[in-house]
Amino acid sequence: MAAQSTLKNMVICLTGVCLICAAILGFTYSLTEKPIEQANKKALQEALSLVLPQEGTISPEPLKAELDGTEYEYYLQTVNDSTCNWAIKSSVIGFGGTLTVLVGVEPGGIVHATRVLSHSETPGLGAKCQTESSFIDQFRSFDSVAGKLAVRKDGGDIDAITASTITSRAYTLAVSNAARLALKLQEEKQ
Repeated sequence: MAAQSTLKNMVICLTGVCLICAAILGFTYSLTEKPIEQANKKALQEALSLVLPQEGTISPEPLKAELDGTEYEYYLQTVNDSTCNWAIKSSVIGFGGTLTVLVGVEPGGIVHATRVLSHSETPGLGAKCQTESSFIDQFRSFDSVAGKLAVRKDGGDIDAITASTITSRAYTLAVSNAARLALKLQEEKQ
C-alpha cells in the first residue's frame, strides 16, 4: 500500500532526505578537512620559498598589519638577524572574484617575486595571471619606489595580459598594495 501524498508525508520525506544528505556532507568534510589543510600549508610553503629572495628564518605564523583600512597577513624573513624581507598576502577583486597574490618584497620596496595563491578568473584569459611568464616576470626585481605599479593603459610600467586588462589591473594593484605595506613596515621598524 502506497503512502498518501499529503503535506505531512512530503515534509517528513523531505526532512529525511535533507538529514541524510547533511550527514553525508558532514562525513565527507571530516574526511577531507585535514588533507586539504595540509595541501594548503604545503602550497603556502612552496610559494614562500619562491617569493622570498634568500635563505633565512621565516616567521612560523602569519603576522598582521593594516594599510588603508585593510588588514593583511604577512610573513617576515630575517637573514643574519638584520635583513628583513616580507611575503605579503594581498587580495583584491579581479574580473571573476577575489584574486589573492603572495608578494615577496625586499627592503626599499623592491618586489622580489609574486605568486598567485587563489583566483576565480576566466580560464584561458584572466587565469593566465598564474601561468603567463611574460606578465609575471615584469614584477621580478621591480622597484616600486622608482617605477609605477600600474598597467600601461593607466600610465604605469606593466604590460597587461592580452584580453585580460581587468585581471592585470587587479594583479598589479595587489602587488602595489603589498609593496606599500612593506615600505610602511620598514619605516615602523626603523
